[in-house]
Amino acid sequence: QVQLVESGGGLVQAGGSLRLSCAASGRTLSSYVMGWFRQAPGKEREFVAAISWSGLSTDYAESVKGRFTISRDNAKNTVYLQMISLKPEDTAVYYCAAGPVGGIWYRWSEYSDWGQGTQVTVSS
Repeated sequence: QVQLVESGGGLVQAGGSLRLSCAASGRTLSSYVMGWFRQAPGKEREFVAAISWSGLSTDYAESVKGRFTISRDNAKNTVYLQMISLKPEDTAVYYCAAGPVGGIWYRWSEYSDWGQGTQVTVSS
């Protein structure tokens, strides 16, 4: 089991940027595919981005393509989500998650370990 802690959320105006971090402990992150999900009030948790264990493969939800970038530093046991051109509809609690190596996973049920989440609020 790996413990995950997200940070970097906050309040930002539309068009602004934030970088989320997800620090892991307990096990090395290179053993996992990593994903970012988000959940807005009254909505289901949705896939945002994922990255393979090596960092060579990434994928994104259509709603964030071209604006968000997922990356990882296995030496620092940390995963990042760089977000630019933020929109009010990006407002949500953002969670990082760890899943088994072998592909890119899009469903939250495919991930075994989760952080506590960090709030991102984008004002118009």
